[in-house]
Amino acid sequence: MRDFTTLLENLVFSPGRNAKLAHLQTWLRATSGSSRGYGVAAITGDLELPHVKGKMIRDLASQTTDEVLFALSYDFVGDLAETVSLLWPSDNHANDITFTLSDIVETLESATRAEAEAHMTFYLDRLDQPQRWALLKLATGGLRVGVSARLMRIALGQTFQKAVEDIEEIWPLISPPYDDLFNWLEGHAPKPQSEGRAVFKPLMLAHPIDETDRQKLDLSHFQIEWKWDGARVQLVSAEDGVRLFSRSGDDISNAFPELVKPLPQYGVLDGELLAGTPDNLGSFNELQQRLNRIKASQKLQNDHPVFIRCYDILQRGQTDLRKQPLTDRRRQLEAHLERLQADYLDISPLISATSWDELAHLRQECRHDPLIEGVMIKQKKAPYQFGRIAGQWYKWKRDPYFADLVIMYAQRGHGRRSSKYSDFTFGAWQDTDDGRLLVPVGKAYSGFTDAELQKLDKFVRDHTTAKFGPVREVEQKLVIEAAFDSIHLSKRHKSGVAMRFPRFHAIRWDKDPEEADTLANLRKLVT
Repeated sequence: MRDFTTLLENLVFSPGRNAKLAHLQTWLRATSGSSRGYGVAAITGDLELPHVKGKMIRDLASQTTDEVLFALSYDFVGDLAETVSLLWPSDNHANDITFTLSDIVETLESATRAEAEAHMTFYLDRLDQPQRWALLKLATGGLRVGVSARLMRIALGQTFQKAVEDIEEIWPLISPPYDDLFNWLEGHAPKPQSEGRAVFKPLMLAHPIDETDRQKLDLSHFQIEWKWDGARVQLVSAEDGVRLFSRSGDDISNAFPELVKPLPQYGVLDGELLAGTPDNLGSFNELQQRLNRIKASQKLQNDHPVFIRCYDILQRGQTDLRKQPLTDRRRQLEAHLERLQADYLDISPLISATSWDELAHLRQECRHDPLIEGVMIKQKKAPYQFGRIAGQWYKWKRDPYFADLVIMYAQRGHGRRSSKYSDFTFGAWQDTDDGRLLVPVGKAYSGFTDAELQKLDKFVRDHTTAKFGPVREVEQKLVIEAAFDSIHLSKRHKSGVAMRFPRFHAIRWDKDPEEADTLANLRKLVT
């Protein structure tokens, strides 16, 4: 457990991707057995301890700590695991006791609810503070160490000199503690068999296009499509059934049961998950009602239908099509969809443009359609390859909107930002019967430099006017220029609008808050 704790601490305090990869590789080489597999599962989000929840941790903390002290400490620290680990009474002999990660996980996995509470108390009493923190992070599934499941798979590939696409392909076939995976990675057993199984094929991605690219590329050599504003998915039909995967290779079939019905032909389809139906598209806000859910009730499916708009086909029947050029795959895709006759599948239409000026006009015109983010420009001769391949696929997103808004609330971030206020809610002016008031219209935690974050954090601490748990209300005096992709009507928000991907564009320390934008002006941008 101590080695895993050190890994988590290193990951939290290492901001760079390469530094995180180095720490992961060092730990993977130094750790063996089930502890390594459970550690990987914890970081990738594949570890489940069903009877250990946040409420249990809070209840245990209340039994060992004064209620007021705990509330004040939690308010200040802002993280449950860190708060409990610091307040929990320490055992003077904790450092003399060693528990392996696998022992802890297997004990908690097999425990009943009552047993899990007793086991957690036992471990918290006997672990030192850093290990208590790691245990609580592990148990509640909230690691937040800046490592995605994909980054972990990259680390595995680099550590054991295997192609990450091979690891991603078999990921749906394995489960913690991943004995089959590590036996293959270390050369003790063959690669887990994926033939005939519905497994994920790593996606091909696009580079953002710039002026230099446009000057040197011959548009006639490229296939052009709309870039739809949904969620990239892969639908796989094989002998063992039909599965739906997210762009990162996570199996999301249970969240979309209406899309994983048996199909008359096997295949692998690459496309975009969209709200509504092919004849009546819904907004991204409607799609959000279905995203990030473990399961979908029949009512949710009925109220918020979804479908897949297909871009490409990677496999048809038992034939792998990825080495074929895009134009050939497009013909195969059309024929495959015609054979399937599934009303929840359609094909992304192609765009005709003979010049960059014409395409630029189409790109800007798509702003009037909230479901289109821009255009995709794909080399007609390109095979389907993993990752971003130079000169093959490009994306040309429409220009963002900008608005001057006033910071209203702030909250500390996670990981290396846990000590600073880095999540900001900003508002626009609204005329009401009580006068001109600010109403929240968006929240952002990106777009500023580390130096700017230092200044923002100091501003929050110097200008806090009220506290609501971990949230700080601040003086309404700092203006930021926010960038956002689109804005939509929303019944869930007090302002009645919701921004798509808001982020900081500039901090206007010089600007008077009275000059900030109005809600009425933002509503004019609603599409």
